[in-house]
Amino acid sequence: MLPTIGCTLFHSNCNRSFVFILAKQASGVQVADEVKQIFNVMKVVKNDDDEKERIRIVQLWIDGEIKVENIYREKDLEGVDNVFKFIKDLMRPDQSRYFLYDCHFDTKESGRKEELIFMMWAPDNGPMKSRMQYASSKSAMCRVVQGVKHIFEIHDVEDMEPDSFAERLKHNVLKMEGHPLRGN
Repeated sequence: MLPTIGCTLFHSNCNRSFVFILAKQASGVQVADEVKQIFNVMKVVKNDDDEKERIRIVQLWIDGEIKVENIYREKDLEGVDNVFKFIKDLMRPDQSRYFLYDCHFDTKESGRKEELIFMMWAPDNGPMKSRMQYASSKSAMCRVVQGVKHIFEIHDVEDMEPDSFAERLKHNVLKMEGHPLRGN
């Protein structure tokens, strides 16, 4: 019997809505323990935590297993004018990556919101082998990031324009990372 691995695209949680069946196409790539530990730290933010130490962006890559490539804390982003543009600039056109992103935005209804997002960056024009490896290993990450608010697959840098990204969040977003959207 073929295994079924549930994961959603552009929705809120793994194992809901759309179910994709991966028939032994899963890569068998494991997720490093460090990734699991970092995700657990990111999903539980405590009031007494040092805000400057808060993890905002984690860039992950596959090197035998899914590993941490870079961690960007709040203090690392202090000189960055636009955090959203910063993460967009990390998405190189020639390499696939995964990202955990602590996204901050303002809505019409409830003001400031912070939601954890898992993204798979697999550029349409990137190497086919890399795109296939990241796509087939995504289910392993979905099992690790259960409880994340959003899971996005991004294949074109246009999908990372603030307005289109905000639409995927399913909120009436006014600002992304402190910057007003064009539509507002």
